[in-house]
Amino acid sequence: MKNIQTGISTTSQLSKKPYDYVKRGIDILLSLLAIILFLPIYLIVAIWIMVDDSFPILFRQKRAGYLNKPFYIYKFRTMKLQQTSPITYFWKNGVPDDFVFKQPADKTYTANFTGIGTFLRKWSLDELPQFFNVLLGDMSLVGPRPELTEIANCYNKEQAIRLKVKPGITGWAQINGRSHINHGEKIKLDLDYVQNYSLWLDIKILFATLLKVIFKQGAV
Repeated sequence: MKNIQTGISTTSQLSKKPYDYVKRGIDILLSLLAIILFLPIYLIVAIWIMVDDSFPILFRQKRAGYLNKPFYIYKFRTMKLQQTSPITYFWKNGVPDDFVFKQPADKTYTANFTGIGTFLRKWSLDELPQFFNVLLGDMSLVGPRPELTEIANCYNKEQAIRLKVKPGITGWAQINGRSHINHGEKIKLDLDYVQNYSLWLDIKILFATLLKVIFKQGAV
């Protein structure tokens, strides 16, 4: 079976590496440890969001997963209710190359954040619920960031290769100029990762991500 837009087979995949099985084991172990370790933070953030802007505490969004299988990604909600930031797409050769958040005419983009939202984004704490996505098997700790389904469905054949590994909480593109490169450049970095991922590369990405979060060099 193939996805009509991308032409990617839902049964095809890259040749399995011995590391793939190790990678899943590491994902289960570290995501479980992270959930236990961050449990107090989960509770504090949940209460803070509830007091600051009521419910819901979590934000979920449909994303493209392994082989373009859709799943729901979870984050702590950082935006005010009933306020969204429309996405404007810029297309090249019929495929997504870049996109930006378009600011509403009567509000700035930052005005849509809740009181705690800016803080959560600054320290990437809004991403913490994704450890549950990893534990469930929808995501990996390291991999291309999960794409919006409406963008993934417009991938060309080459871009669709990034869907042949599980999406990650952080990835090669996130430690190589995440906030300073366009979407097309991020996809190219993701393709480099798909072709070359290994235990050593994943360790390098995890440590680099930790340093970026600590020194606030852009949210993951």
